Amino acid sequence: MKLEQKNRVNMLPRAGRIIMIVTALGLLVTGYYAWLLFGYIFHDNVKQDFVLHVSRDATYEVVTDSLLKNDVLYNPKAFKWVSNKKEYPSLIKPGRYLLKKGMNTNELVNMLRAGQQSPVNVTFNNVRFPEQLAGIIARYLEADSTSLMAVLAPENAPKFGFTPETYRAMFIPNTYQFFWTATPEEFADRMKKEYDRFWNEQRRQKAEALGLTPVEVATLAAIVQEETIKEDEKPRVAGVYINRLRRSMPLQADPTVKFAVGDFTLQRILFAHLEIDSPYNTYKHAGLPPGPITFPEISSIDAVLNFEQHNYLYFCAKDDFSGYHAFARTHAEHNRNAERWRRALNERKIFR
Repeated sequence: MKLEQKNRVNMLPRAGRIIMIVTALGLLVTGYYAWLLFGYIFHDNVKQDFVLHVSRDATYEVVTDSLLKNDVLYNPKAFKWVSNKKEYPSLIKPGRYLLKKGMNTNELVNMLRAGQQSPVNVTFNNVRFPEQLAGIIARYLEADSTSLMAVLAPENAPKFGFTPETYRAMFIPNTYQFFWTATPEEFADRMKKEYDRFWNEQRRQKAEALGLTPVEVATLAAIVQEETIKEDEKPRVAGVYINRLRRSMPLQADPTVKFAVGDFTLQRILFAHLEIDSPYNTYKHAGLPPGPITFPEISSIDAVLNFEQHNYLYFCAKDDFSGYHAFARTHAEHNRNAERWRRALNERKIFR
């Protein structure tokens, strides 16, 4: 009886030690996995700043492939684990996402899952034709140039209160923020809102003082823009055309002839060009052409609204090829300036 009691006494501490060891191991394993999962969720997982584009037809596999191919993640397993826990594979949202270095997995998945994309600055200027505009915008947005051309087509002009000839006036060159996923229709709608915002009461009053509508101001601004590349000269050039309009003189603007011909590269306007029968030929038709011959920029529009007041009625390019112009009050003075320009072109063997 005494031996059995002694054995029981010896067995109890040993069993307790085993239990304690097993318990400790369990806690260690649990702690390890807890630490591992905590790391999966909250440790930094983005190696570098990266712009991730997720198209409308993208799948979860496409997203992960992009991250892996571009070596964006420290721990791809963590991204997959958190994504599955948050059901991201079934919640793919298109967009342009700016991933910042040091983001943890939780932040990354939350951003993608919520569709918190970063806007892109869309800049266009120095644009003459709708095809050019569509091509430029397609560099910034998911939409391709073909779908953008569809909304730039003349038949869409009445929807926004323009004619096919004046539709260019609605698209004012500048820098605008868009989401990468903006559709062509959203782009056009935004341009109309920007047009209305640009033509505030102050600008409308200035246009009215000139006896012009905003679209007519844009039409004249497009000519001014094609006439000079010098920003400081635009108000003076605008003043010449305002003077001619007020005297009911034909504008005789060479850029409108180039537009009618379909060739803006012409450096010499020949008599044959002046005979082209087009409403844009301001040598044959008085007043403004039917609409802008290019997409007039803000500086050109404001140059018309704030034109330089003077008595000049003529101008032509200076013979020093500086890009500036020689202005004249009389036709005789203008002829002398023009002859100097023609001689300069001949000397350089520029015949068209």
